Amino acid sequence: MPLQYVVSDTKSGFDQLKIEDTKEVQSLKPNEVQVNLKAASLNYRDLIITKGMYPLHLNLPVVPGSDGVGVVEKVGSDVDEYKPGDKVVCNFFADYVDGKPTQHGYGSALGGTVNGAFRKVGFFPAHALNHAPRNLSFEETSTLPCAAVTAWNALFGCEDKLKPGQNVLIQGTGGVSIFALQFAAAAGARTTVLSSSDEKLKIAKNLGATNLINYKTNPEWAKPALEATDNVGYHHVVEVGGEKTLGQSLDVLVLGGVISSIGFLAQEGASLNVTSLIGKILNKNAIIRGIFVGHVHMFADMIACIEANDIHPLVDKVFPFEQLREAYDYLWSQKHVGKVVLKIDS
Repeated sequence: MPLQYVVSDTKSGFDQLKIEDTKEVQSLKPNEVQVNLKAASLNYRDLIITKGMYPLHLNLPVVPGSDGVGVVEKVGSDVDEYKPGDKVVCNFFADYVDGKPTQHGYGSALGGTVNGAFRKVGFFPAHALNHAPRNLSFEETSTLPCAAVTAWNALFGCEDKLKPGQNVLIQGTGGVSIFALQFAAAAGARTTVLSSSDEKLKIAKNLGATNLINYKTNPEWAKPALEATDNVGYHHVVEVGGEKTLGQSLDVLVLGGVISSIGFLAQEGASLNVTSLIGKILNKNAIIRGIFVGHVHMFADMIACIEANDIHPLVDKVFPFEQLREAYDYLWSQKHVGKVVLKIDS
């Protein structure tokens, strides 16, 4: 039987990550595709699900992992867009194909409410898949469904899409932030990257960052960030810090600029009271968007950009299938820059 991992509860943490055989053979539905998975990548979400820290609905037990790529083995009788041998990548939401989010679409998250990618063989509805980028390896492609689509949505998923020559502020050097940097650079934007590590900032520079700021040595980073734009400000802010960073993000925003709120990782900094926060939002006529990955068609547009610009994801470390627990530990340590990948099959 094909091997897989299963998360059974939200109390056992990483200790429950053990390989097991699937207990039954799954039949292929008419609209489904059977995929022999080759690689998958980890996200912070995967870690906190096991620790009971994930705030959204789960259907446990579940095969974890939202990000997977593989080769089509079989297709259902109603599937004509894929054939055996095709290299395909899964969308984060199996049933979010296009348009505005719906509860139904959001209820189909791989690795949370439906079985995900940390397994040898997966069954996915054909509408949840895209042909994988022709210029990327399996390991590189596996990094795309969550972090890359989130970054793409932040910059190009709203009416005020990023334009060449605009200024983008990117917080951090995690998976979403690195992809945002690569996409912004490909679009001809000027980018400022914040990090607590000079070593990580050097990597950002090599990936096309225009300006670098260490927020540990510059906790009031809004001032140098504005100076880097000749006090014009930023048209887009990729906001991953949350409560502790939103105030300064508003300070550096141009009038009518867009803040894409993705996370709440920041532990240090001043929290604004609600009155002050609303005042800043009104003063900047700010657009603040909550980003929760994206849809299948958005994913396809992103793949076209990746192929056209020969963009290669930054893969930090690859673990063999048998070492998922070690991969979780490594990602939790925050030593990585870019993505942590699980090699499922050769």
